[in-house]
Amino acid sequence: MKNQTTISSFLIMSLSDNQKIIYVLFIVFLLIYLMTVITNVFIIFLVISRAHLHRPMYFFLGNLAFLDMSYSSVTAPRMLFHLTTQRWSISFKDCIAQMFFVIYFASSEAFLLSSMSYDRYIAICRPLHYSKLMSWSMCTQMMSLVWFSGLLMPTIFTLCLRRLTFCGPNFINNFFCDLPHLLQLSCTDPSINFLVLIVFGAVLGTIALMGTFYSYVKIFSTVFKALTLDGKRKTFSTCTSHLTVVIVFYACITFVYLVPNSSNLLTLNRVVTVIYTLITPLLNPLIYSLKNKDIKVALRRTLHIDGSGTHT
Repeated sequence: MKNQTTISSFLIMSLSDNQKIIYVLFIVFLLIYLMTVITNVFIIFLVISRAHLHRPMYFFLGNLAFLDMSYSSVTAPRMLFHLTTQRWSISFKDCIAQMFFVIYFASSEAFLLSSMSYDRYIAICRPLHYSKLMSWSMCTQMMSLVWFSGLLMPTIFTLCLRRLTFCGPNFINNFFCDLPHLLQLSCTDPSINFLVLIVFGAVLGTIALMGTFYSYVKIFSTVFKALTLDGKRKTFSTCTSHLTVVIVFYACITFVYLVPNSSNLLTLNRVVTVIYTLITPLLNPLIYSLKNKDIKVALRRTLHIDGSGTHT
């Protein structure tokens, strides 16, 4: 059935009815977004410009920074526009486009985190074969697969939307266009779309999650087999930054998409959604900057700061 849309726009959720709070939110979210762009661009710059970061781990990290920056750019500027103009409507086409890229960048990040887990698994569990197994050819093939796999879900979901009719109501109970909220507004029975969402989301999501899970099972097994406490600490320290990012990512995904949207959890769900879409893309580069020795060395060299913290 061809899409017979009878509404031209949707109304998204206002973050507050208080004008003063809206001004505060605008300033806070603007600062967060600017910091997100700056920190992620800086990570990409470090990875490209510093020779000692020309390794597979940091190749993936540069792609993660690009994904985080892109994901935040899909939602934050539009939300800042709504806060500034107090116009909470979004056109049908813009809503579909935003939904597409939100799913695209989020699903791509899930596969990228899985690839990064595999990289850590090879580095820790099979260090003698690392240069062969994680060649630049292999890394580029893995990244191509990440971008292609991430494209599958939004393409399938968007094509399935063509069978739906939207005739009202048009209020989206979120501050951006997300697929589950959009399906709830359909005048056509969305059961098939929900089924496709569950099946493809579960299959592709499980593939990405199991890749990460398998890698860390192997990593933990190797860590526990280390003969000394210092050996365990050194082995585990090489993947703590990535593990922290993985935990934050899947914790937010689980709460936003798997916890039922009851009235009691509505406010908490909104808070987690803000964290997931705005705070997490900023946290990821900070986590790597604070926990990763190579990144800190590159940062000091770029800023011309010696080990004592003084400018040179």
